[in-house]
Amino acid sequence: MKLASLEELRGLYAAPMERAVRKQMRALDRHCRRFIELSPFLVLATTGRNGAMDASPRGGAPGFVKVGDATTLLLPDAPGNNRLDSLENILANARVGLIFLVPGIDETLRVNGAAELSVAEADIARCTDERRAPKVVIRISVEEAYLHCAKAFMRSRLWSAEAKVDRGVLPSLGQMISEQTGIDVPPETPDAMAKRYARDL
Repeated sequence: MKLASLEELRGLYAAPMERAVRKQMRALDRHCRRFIELSPFLVLATTGRNGAMDASPRGGAPGFVKVGDATTLLLPDAPGNNRLDSLENILANARVGLIFLVPGIDETLRVNGAAELSVAEADIARCTDERRAPKVVIRISVEEAYLHCAKAFMRSRLWSAEAKVDRGVLPSLGQMISEQTGIDVPPETPDAMAKRYARDL
């Protein structure tokens, strides 16, 4: 049996508390800005023309996402695998969602809005660091922003040293992809992979 209506779904849950509803804002306040300044990692969710979904990890030095103003974020696109899933989706559908994480902090910041791909000189310059100038900047118009409670991170113990999984419990990424694709690649140690990635970090 599956749920077929909003009434059926809502019947299983209590109404949200007033604070959970009122915390959603239409602009970035000082707390949101500070959270973004401290964040070295986010997940970017996009949707393509045919409804295909994608969630992409994005990382950089803390504050790599720039706050233009209370309703504008600038997310530089760093070198990756060149699939361009997120960028192609944004061209087809501007709607985006972001979750910002700060290591050691169990709360997260959620931002929803509309995005465009910018190559404007001012946006590129604002997102240029000592390593590189991005080819593209994802310019996000903020429509919703709110701090998300710590329960998921407390349940998962994500930042706990005791919960850390030894990398050796899984094959290397190269091994796994070789098995998945049938494309044989030479074995690569974690150190060799880190050196290969270094030029694009």
